[in-house]
Amino acid sequence: MPTVACHTLGCKVNQYDTQAMLELFLEKGYTPVPFDGDADVYLLNTCTVTGTGDKKSLQLARRVKRTHPTSRLILCGCLAQQQASALLSRTKADLVLGTQRRLEVVTLLEQVISSGTPLCAVEPLPDALPFEPLHISFQDEHTRATLKIQEGCENRCTYCIIPSVRGPVRSRCPEEVEAEARRLSLSGFREIVLTGIHLSSYGKDLDPPLSLLQVLARIHGIDGVDRIRLGSLEPGIATKEFAAGLLALPKVCPQFHLALQSGSDSVLRRMKRRYNSLQYLEGVQNLRSVFPSAALTTDILTGFPGETEEEFLETRDMIERVGFARIHVFPYSPRPGTPAALMPGQVPKAVKEERVRALIDTGDRCAAVFLRSWIGRESEIIPEERMEGCWEGYTPEYIRVRLSPDARCDYGVPVRVRLTGERDGLMLGRPLP
Repeated sequence: MPTVACHTLGCKVNQYDTQAMLELFLEKGYTPVPFDGDADVYLLNTCTVTGTGDKKSLQLARRVKRTHPTSRLILCGCLAQQQASALLSRTKADLVLGTQRRLEVVTLLEQVISSGTPLCAVEPLPDALPFEPLHISFQDEHTRATLKIQEGCENRCTYCIIPSVRGPVRSRCPEEVEAEARRLSLSGFREIVLTGIHLSSYGKDLDPPLSLLQVLARIHGIDGVDRIRLGSLEPGIATKEFAAGLLALPKVCPQFHLALQSGSDSVLRRMKRRYNSLQYLEGVQNLRSVFPSAALTTDILTGFPGETEEEFLETRDMIERVGFARIHVFPYSPRPGTPAALMPGQVPKAVKEERVRALIDTGDRCAAVFLRSWIGRESEIIPEERMEGCWEGYTPEYIRVRLSPDARCDYGVPVRVRLTGERDGLMLGRPLP
């Protein structure tokens, strides 16, 4: 039997797309093998959000062709969409797909094998584009599975290349969302993680339009789904009405990733983000008024063109003011074709690196405060992995908890616990009688 190995760079949307393509190969009789082993076909889902994503994608593609010269290499994803046919010569790939035509991946590869000629199957993304009906039935994600319900973005932030490589907003119809959630539940997944390129836009393009709350309600009614977790949200969606709607759906996890990027209003204006710092804080307050113990997480982009020391400190202060449970910090990376790449005042690399370190330190302190606030409190985990002889799992707030070695639990069965301490970012706990 032919073998296939897959690897994903980038976001959860890419992870979902990779899984969907893997299942298409399995349907054709391929056997999955690890990416670091020998395979007949290697599928690499690329990322171009940052310069680091470009570099990793290219390095890995070249390594595959160097170490497995007779194997077939397929490149797909955002970097493949952006660079298209250029990747054929740069990496010696056999097939370049981009962010569409993924349903045809096996057929297109067979065409390449039959013709003996590499193929670039990347097409321009039109203004009107349907949601590509990919689907999955399993994932190697322990007790949770990612479910993609939305594609594309139309915000056009000045630093972001994603709208040009992912296309316009498209939403998956709620019937398909519900059907896939049921399949995943029947496969044993207790938690569904909803993801999309711009999740807050879900449903605006449907006829009639739907809201994110409406599709959440459909998943909420599925037996076997114990938790629903939301991917990254825009601050503008966090209204009082939205928070109240979430409260009426108790399976929704009180962990909310609200994209911040910068705590400086002047930087946010240059980024063309659709909120300011006060509006962001209002969204935080709306969620915390309903979910007082919610975990708030975010992304921070530092070193944006023209970012002064004062603007940087405004971002640091905002992190402390919100008290995030976790943050992801990235240095600004110029993306070709975006307005920010041509802006004056590009920040030196050394300054960006220093600011990244400082913000990570700030985020780590906030995370430690958040974890300590849970000591002595009760929560629930879904045991999913044994580490050093102990069960580990996550609370609804996505706090990783390790139970004592003598704790009796069953894989995938929720258990109430008391959190007893913290060690190196890991909470300790014991089951309640």
